[in-house]
Amino acid sequence: MRYEEARIAHLEAVVQELRSRVDSLEGRAPAPPKPAPPPREPVAARETPAAAPGPPAPTLPKLDLEDLLGRRVLGWAGSIAVLLGVVFFLATAIRRGWIDETTRVALAYLGSTLLLGVGVYLYERQGKTQAALATVATAIAALYAATTAGTQLYDLIDPAVGLGVAGLVGAAGTAIAVRWSSPIVAGVGIIGAILSPVLVDAGTSGYSLAFMAVALCAAAGVLVWQRWDWLAAGAFVTSVPQLLFWLFEGADDDIVIRLVVLALFWAVYVVAAIGFELRVPTQKLRLSSASLLLTNAVLLAGAGWIALDELGHGDVATSWVIGTAVAHVALGGLTVRGRSSREIALLLLAVGIGLSAIGLALAFDGPALVAAWAVESVLLTWLARRTREDRGYVFGAGFLALAAAHTLAIDAEPERLVEEPVASAVVAASLVAAAAFACARLYRGPWAGWSRAFELLGAAALAYVVPLAFEGLPVVLGWSVLGVAAAAAGRRRELAAPAYLALAAAHALAVEVGPEALRIGVEDLVVAAVALAAVVTALGGVLRLGSFQPELRRGLEIVGAVGVVYLPSVAIVDLTTTGELDPGQTPQVLLSAFWSVAGLGALVYGLLREARRFRLGGLTLLGVAVVKVFLYDLASLDEIYRVLSFIALGLLLLAAAFAYQRVRKPTP
Repeated sequence: MRYEEARIAHLEAVVQELRSRVDSLEGRAPAPPKPAPPPREPVAARETPAAAPGPPAPTLPKLDLEDLLGRRVLGWAGSIAVLLGVVFFLATAIRRGWIDETTRVALAYLGSTLLLGVGVYLYERQGKTQAALATVATAIAALYAATTAGTQLYDLIDPAVGLGVAGLVGAAGTAIAVRWSSPIVAGVGIIGAILSPVLVDAGTSGYSLAFMAVALCAAAGVLVWQRWDWLAAGAFVTSVPQLLFWLFEGADDDIVIRLVVLALFWAVYVVAAIGFELRVPTQKLRLSSASLLLTNAVLLAGAGWIALDELGHGDVATSWVIGTAVAHVALGGLTVRGRSSREIALLLLAVGIGLSAIGLALAFDGPALVAAWAVESVLLTWLARRTREDRGYVFGAGFLALAAAHTLAIDAEPERLVEEPVASAVVAASLVAAAAFACARLYRGPWAGWSRAFELLGAAALAYVVPLAFEGLPVVLGWSVLGVAAAAAGRRRELAAPAYLALAAAHALAVEVGPEALRIGVEDLVVAAVALAAVVTALGGVLRLGSFQPELRRGLEIVGAVGVVYLPSVAIVDLTTTGELDPGQTPQVLLSAFWSVAGLGALVYGLLREARRFRLGGLTLLGVAVVKVFLYDLASLDEIYRVLSFIALGLLLLAAAFAYQRVRKPTP
């Protein structure tokens, strides 16, 4: 064992000596000798070694002003000075007539080509300097400008030939930028090439657009191999205005050509946005790529729609937007299982879904639009559940919100609640309710409150449907039925049932049998009785079927007890009012007596059954009768009716006191 350790130490010493000799031959400082490893301890004496210290934190390189000036500033300043000198010379020669048009273009090509060759030679053979990069970038831009000038300004070069030359220049710039990994060449050369039609005032012809498109393709080619966000943004910003200007000013009336060109540019922009991610799959999509992809989709849909609409093809324009949405959804579906980033597929799907909302709004109106958005919300929620992608729930909720907002603002605005029923309003609100309940059932996302929010929206929409579809008594009946159905549906809707009953009771008190009914009766006793009976019966069903918190159940029971007393009270007043005395004397005496008798009966029942709720209810009703007699009867009734009211109340109160003292068991 010791022999092997010694052998290893000898070999390490030989390697270190050889490394020192190589460093001395190359003129580098020799590396410090590697310390000999400590002797190994016996296995029994070894301890767990401490964790090795991590690598030192990287430090920013120290800024050397001299190096900055010498390597970068001087090179760029020299390149710019040469370029400006040539431009000034050419401008002077042209102004004084020294150089004709053919010579200008020839000199531009010759000078640019020589400049390109010099720059490539200097970079490849004389060191990778910034001066060489600046020279190459300037030469590429100058070649584009020379091609554009010779083709568009002077008509010296056939457009087809000029387009081929521009393609060669673009290919050369792309190859150089990728080979050298140089953002300088890509930025100055390619962005300058994209701007060359503008710089030489080439107008809005198709060939000018073609020159710009070639440069844009060169930029996209570079972006497939290099992750340069600024180049993608710069290419998009400098090329889109030229595309739009040609689309609306320079193109002819052939709409097919316009749309084809727009679609081709969209494809190039897609490659520029996510080409790198398609070549090198990444888990997370860059914000710049996502923004460019989204803006590109808006450009494709919006520009196409405007172009078609201006020519009077409104239906085709809407179809274009919907087709754009379908294309993005299809691309997202094709790439969701591919090797590319999942983020790309999801973004394409999201863009398509968003455009579909706009397309549907353009294509449909009224309930048809609400139906389309409602169906999309359900489909997206279902898709999110299947793919376990939570963002699908967000889009589904967004479409559902659009459907609800459109219904409230246009199809079934609140003013229609007091008008004649309209079928379209009922259909729109019903669609929102159905979609909300479907989304609540499908939701399996991480946010606990979303399912309840869907439930509440569905319950609110369903409640909104009733007054849209009916008037008068059917509204009370409809809300009462909904209350019972909500209670039967289970615990998830325990709050919806009381809400429906509250609406039914409020409508009954406001329309069918208001508080004035206790003084002058009602217009139609049958309608009033049915309304009150429906509310009370539904309340009993809700209490029997639903599972509520004790406080809420107690409140519902109190409301039910009030309804039970209120119905015969209204009947007494309405049936005994003759119209001879206004508002009537006998009805009020009978009403006071009824409340006293009912209170006494509830009190006795509670005493016999040991039911505290009935005892408290009876005492409360007796208290209400006392207040009525002393405040209302005493001030409003004639003497004889006043006497009868007080005598009846007094006898009943005495009977209640006697019953309470004799029947009530003493508290232990």
